[in-house]
Amino acid sequence: MRSFVIVMLAMFAMSAAARAEPPKVAVFDLEMIDTSLQGEVNGAQADEQARLARTGDQVRKALAESGKFRVLDIAPVNAAAHGSNLQACGGCDVKLAGEIGADLVMTGVVQKVSNLILNINLYLRDVHTGQLLAAASADMRGNTDESWSRATGYLIRNRLLAPNYGAPQAQ
Repeated sequence: MRSFVIVMLAMFAMSAAARAEPPKVAVFDLEMIDTSLQGEVNGAQADEQARLARTGDQVRKALAESGKFRVLDIAPVNAAAHGSNLQACGGCDVKLAGEIGADLVMTGVVQKVSNLILNINLYLRDVHTGQLLAAASADMRGNTDESWSRATGYLIRNRLLAPNYGAPQAQ
């Protein structure tokens, strides 16, 4: 899988070099899978919904600032995205991203087991083929603004923008 990711990202890099511009990416707000007792009793929490939106903003900002991607405005399809379960809609994320001219689409989910145990997952797919190009995951301990921001920052630095992410390591 890692060598496949390298090949696919290299193909996008070559394609972007030929176009003289980076690939266009649609980064959707993250979704929540809450299997915690708190979630069952209280339902969706405003602070967590705000964190989901901020996490998407954090990813969009970092990707744009890297110069490796051209981050597209998702406003024209954002309402449809929020009305869908992007992780289980049979490719609607790819369709929505295609509507705004994206080459790549990034979705994500935060899995909440409890206020202490959470996990953030990001997925990058090729809009033209629908294929999954990369997936990144990080556990976080604590359901706070700081823990979410740090876990997202880790994924950005060490997975999404790492120069050799997925490359075989020398022994």
